[in-house]
Amino acid sequence: MNDNPVSHANNLSQSGNRFSRQRLGSGGLFVIGTDTEVGKTFVACRLAELLVKRGIRVGVYKPVASGSEESTPSDAELLRAAANQNCDLQHICPQQFSAAVAPPIAAAKEGREVDEALLATGANWWLGRCELLIVEGAGGALSPISAHQTVLDLAVQFAFPLLLVVANRVGAVNHTLLTLEAAQKRGLRVEAIVLNRLPGSREHGSCNRKLIEDFAPSTDIFETDELPRLID
Repeated sequence: MNDNPVSHANNLSQSGNRFSRQRLGSGGLFVIGTDTEVGKTFVACRLAELLVKRGIRVGVYKPVASGSEESTPSDAELLRAAANQNCDLQHICPQQFSAAVAPPIAAAKEGREVDEALLATGANWWLGRCELLIVEGAGGALSPISAHQTVLDLAVQFAFPLLLVVANRVGAVNHTLLTLEAAQKRGLRVEAIVLNRLPGSREHGSCNRKLIEDFAPSTDIFETDELPRLID
């Protein structure tokens, strides 16, 4: 099996183009967020459910997760259920740590290290087992995912288009534009932005959407209830 994550993405593309919608024709999508706790798992799960209903075999992969002691069910369990998969959780999230801090810090608290190679090569298990792979990052786009890599560094290796999840609250515009700039500098394409209104947040939806559209006119914006349009 090829351990090169870029080749991995290309191989998935060859099997995925016939079944996925035009937006997801690369064979995969990398879900990132402007911050932690913005709803990445919720959006990834919702997207997986929609694709499964359209008859697409969906794979789901979260390279690393921290805070597992506080999450029941875990992100990996939620992703597995959404994709209608029954595989072992290690194929969905091969590295999990207990403390709710950045993965390299959480790993150190357990006397361990994040396996940087496994972050990418762990997804190889999905080759031949799915038509489209949804990868979910951990934390924000520039959050450290290992001792030497950020989430966007890993996204470069996968070479999938990005789906940017944004908490629809005060500060959303600034966080969105900074993330778009960081992705662009790395040659990554943001396929779409999803504005996610979190429970208890004040209503800022129309203002945030309008400003983001004004400053990033080339990127489509959806709210969570509009996700079906992303794959139409």
